[in-house]
Amino acid sequence: MSDRFDVMKHLPCRVVQWMEWLDRWGYVTTGLSLLLLGMLMFVYSWYSFALTIQHTSLLVAGLKLLNDLLLVIILLELYRTVIRFLQTGILALEPYLAVGIIACTRRILTASAELSHQPEITDQLFNRYLMDVGLNVTVIMVLIVAVFTLRRRPPLAAEAQTKP
Repeated sequence: MSDRFDVMKHLPCRVVQWMEWLDRWGYVTTGLSLLLLGMLMFVYSWYSFALTIQHTSLLVAGLKLLNDLLLVIILLELYRTVIRFLQTGILALEPYLAVGIIACTRRILTASAELSHQPEITDQLFNRYLMDVGLNVTVIMVLIVAVFTLRRRPPLAAEAQTKP
């Protein structure tokens, strides 16, 4: 009876260890996927740019390349966040704020490019564009304030002890 009790007593610890191992491998595989996807997107972006520039203007091809490269930066920033988490075990907030800023900037550029290539710009389309850009600029400002606030906060006790 005591052997059975000992096994049952240690079972939750083993389950938790197994779950932690799976969690770590989930982050590892996600990080590798983000890195691989970022590299593939980078190569494809330049390939697409080379094809697009033959049929359109440099401005159109350049805006598409810029949009794609900003997506690559987002993927690499997320990859870097996963690496930092695997190294420290702490999930930092600031990289996600940076990703949000980049994503909103990307959307503004995309909306501008879409608007500039419309054959006719109606008042409704222009108002929708202004609301989209205004919302994205507002989100960018809020995220910048969040980054500023995050950097100005006093260090936590655990962070203060690890700093020299």
